[in-house]
Amino acid sequence: MKSIVCRRSCGNACVRNSLPDSAPFVISSLDGRKVALWGWGREGRAAYRAIRAKLPQLALTLFCNADEAADAKAIDDALLSVETETTAGRLAAFDFVVKSPGISPYRAEAVDACTQGTHFIGGTALWFGEHAGVDGFVDNAVCVTGTKGKSTTTSLLAHLLRAGGHATALVGNIGVPLLEVLDAQPTPDYWAIELSSYQTGDVAASGARPEIAVALNIFPEHLDWHGSHERYMADKLRLLTEAKPRIAVLNGNDPILSALVLPESEVRWFGRADGWHLRGDVLYRGQQRVMDTGSLPLPGRHNRGNLCAVLTAIEALGLDAAVLAPHAAGFKPLPHRLQTVGTRDGVTYVNDSISTTPHASLAALDVFRDRRVALLVGGHDRGLPWEDFAAAMRVSAPLAIITMGQNGPRIFELLKPVARQGGFHLGAAADLADAMRQAQAVLAGEGVLLLSPGAPSFGAYKDYVARGRHFAELAGFDPDSISAIPGLGVTG
Repeated sequence: MKSIVCRRSCGNACVRNSLPDSAPFVISSLDGRKVALWGWGREGRAAYRAIRAKLPQLALTLFCNADEAADAKAIDDALLSVETETTAGRLAAFDFVVKSPGISPYRAEAVDACTQGTHFIGGTALWFGEHAGVDGFVDNAVCVTGTKGKSTTTSLLAHLLRAGGHATALVGNIGVPLLEVLDAQPTPDYWAIELSSYQTGDVAASGARPEIAVALNIFPEHLDWHGSHERYMADKLRLLTEAKPRIAVLNGNDPILSALVLPESEVRWFGRADGWHLRGDVLYRGQQRVMDTGSLPLPGRHNRGNLCAVLTAIEALGLDAAVLAPHAAGFKPLPHRLQTVGTRDGVTYVNDSISTTPHASLAALDVFRDRRVALLVGGHDRGLPWEDFAAAMRVSAPLAIITMGQNGPRIFELLKPVARQGGFHLGAAADLADAMRQAQAVLAGEGVLLLSPGAPSFGAYKDYVARGRHFAELAGFDPDSISAIPGLGVTG
């Protein structure tokens, strides 16, 4: 027998039940236990359906908000109880709580319940447990994580694999919960799985091991969920340090990743001279020139650099990456990621609403460094530092920066002395519409109006998609035409 130990929510080892020494945690392990669901978004609903399909007689309790409660009760499941108040005491009444990824396990009620023995697990863990082979590995599963670029990288991976004739699932944090494709038929040849920092630990908790894990970069992010920069890094790296993939594909230019020691994984580097890397815009495999990437639909050098990560992963799967590389020319860029919405009255509108860190805003500015740019920054304040961004503006600033949102005043004050020295226009706006009006006035009919806020959308908008759609609408374009992510799910 082995104990179920949770170290994610608190520093203690939280042990309540034992499972057979079989290895990965599967849905049937919940049979006969007291089980709750926490959250009723798309991930929560997927977890409910997956558990109910395999354990139709298992009593479940759902913790959710009042709006979600009405939807859940409409299912008319006599074995599903719905509660709208989530306390440590109620959570502690359960052996297992299947938690939606957006809910932090570091919340006080979760930490308290964990110390009393409740084990928190996510849908990602259940999927990996169900798909592990006898050796514990999930074959042909490529997990992609990183602070910046993971969605584009995962989508590009799926695109190239499909171009090679392989049925590939594009799933995970990108928009299709893993449990929605738990029993996908026919089984895809490969799984391209995007994992957020909210989900990487779930892979480790599953007891399963991915065949390949790709790590692009590590910057400060999601500090409100993780609690600190150090904890964010530790959680992000659990995909490598605890899930122990068969092959780890790492960015050789990232100082945090370069310092990792992974004795149980084979490490393959990208961005280094002996592997897939760029020299200017030219793609190389070692000393072999492969192709020029300058015309590829991958805006920004960082995205072209991530092509090197994709090709390294494809090579790790045993496929000919050099043959598939030219198919990147047919890739369709994802919405809300350096997305050109259109040009009107001499101004090109670029939607980078997915940008939630100052580093992402800097990368966006680099794409348009030779253009007249008015940059819109600011949003929900998670306490991320903007000092590096301000320092960069001393060297290479756009024509104008307009701040907005909850952390807008903090960014504005930080940039005021820089603007005086650097000669760029600095404005403060009440909201997105006001910011766009100010930016349009500065551009005066020529240049790029770039939404790359470097902060989440919470408060003003439901999510970054809603923010990007509003940006397009305010610019005079159809928001429905910019929002679809191509290729989600399982396709050939």
